[in-house]
Amino acid sequence: MRRLFGSVRAQATLGATLVVAVALVAAGTAVLLALRISLTEQAGTQAESTANRVASRLASGVGYGGLDLPDGEDSPVQVLDAEDRVVAASEGLERISGTASDQVRPKPGPSASPTGDGDGDSGDGNGPDGNDQDDDADDADDESGRDPGDISEDVAYTDGSATVNGDSTEYRFARVGVDAPGKGELRVYAGAPLSAERSAVGTTTTAMLIGFPLLLGVVSGVTWLVTRRAMRPVEGIRREMAAITASEDLRRRVPVPGTHDEVARLARTTNVTLAALEESVERQRRFVADASHELRSPIASLRTQLEVGAAHPELLDLEGAVADTVRLQALAADLLLLARLDAGERPGDARLDLAALVREELSQRVGDRVPVDQELAHAEVAGSRGQLARVLGNLVDNAQRHAEGAVSVSVRVRDGEAVLAVGDDGSGVPAGERDRIFERFVRLDDARSRDDGGAGLGLAIARDVARRHGGTLTVRDCPAGGALFELSLPLAV
Repeated sequence: MRRLFGSVRAQATLGATLVVAVALVAAGTAVLLALRISLTEQAGTQAESTANRVASRLASGVGYGGLDLPDGEDSPVQVLDAEDRVVAASEGLERISGTASDQVRPKPGPSASPTGDGDGDSGDGNGPDGNDQDDDADDADDESGRDPGDISEDVAYTDGSATVNGDSTEYRFARVGVDAPGKGELRVYAGAPLSAERSAVGTTTTAMLIGFPLLLGVVSGVTWLVTRRAMRPVEGIRREMAAITASEDLRRRVPVPGTHDEVARLARTTNVTLAALEESVERQRRFVADASHELRSPIASLRTQLEVGAAHPELLDLEGAVADTVRLQALAADLLLLARLDAGERPGDARLDLAALVREELSQRVGDRVPVDQELAHAEVAGSRGQLARVLGNLVDNAQRHAEGAVSVSVRVRDGEAVLAVGDDGSGVPAGERDRIFERFVRLDDARSRDDGGAGLGLAIARDVARRHGGTLTVRDCPAGGALFELSLPLAV
């Protein structure tokens, strides 16, 4: 189970199904609520129409027996007087709830005939006390605030039930007030059955209960198939990456699908990463091979001299042994620095004056073949003093090897950057070789001896240090005719 839901396809399918399920439940609930409200209002409108029709007949002076009340099964009607006594009701009405009175038959009294179908008056139009009934009606008219024959515009709705001819049903009741001439204030309750509303809501609910699971099943199946198809290229990429890891063959590439989606971009990015990794590994192999080759010469020379000196002390070349040892030490230091730079060593953020650094480093140099001219301006930068001093030393050493009679070092501020320039009056660097000279173990003059030309690491180290400090190292023609190397560094803030 954990493995199943641990896949992207299963998670996408589950997520889509849950989202659709929540949406369907919310939409279904809204539809049922709207349907119920609409049908209930429709029933209320029907009940109001029936109540107004009965109230209109009462307002026109029709007696209780002549109201011609509708069939109780379609719309039960109950008429109450001011004291909530039933004065008229639909035929067949056996029980009612939801109105002001649960009575279903008129009782003999001053306002109703014993049968409930008369006017409630004697033959001469007066009650038992002569004009008392008219006086009571007039008082009721005064208390209601309406004139005889007025129908109230305020309609109240209630839900209840009624039993008509043995059948019980739920109804929506509308209450309408009327001041009937000679009868006083009356209230007419008319009902409309809610069976249509209950039936429609029930049918809709049943359809939803059947349809929603089917729809969710379709959504789940489609999502599963679509996700499976979309993830198929990813599985191909995974298998190829596993094969590359097992074979250690970085020349292989993952398949790129013929689409323009995220998976295709992932495959292309993976191939770019593999290409960069292959280049890095190849560069590392070349570096190890070149380093081994460069180390072999001084070590072999030093060993030969020591073996000769051990056998023939008088033939020991101490100066050559010391020179080979110094060269070996310098090469080891260069290799160690390159290893630290490749490992991502941060230069630090110490503030230092670049002009003061140049002045101090140049004052400590001895044995230079060509004098160094200086033009130094104050420029404060942030970084590693030791690494920047190494860059200066490498650039000056390079200039000393190629200069004919002049080497210049300058420090100035240009466009918000500190610029350290080292130039010479030698043969310069051809335009097509100005990027290649910064590669490791590259020497343009192959005829030059290793002792004179070095191992070809100085400029590579200088450019790596420049990049670590957020700067650049470039070469161009020097006004004196040789090469001009410029180290640009951001000013300290």
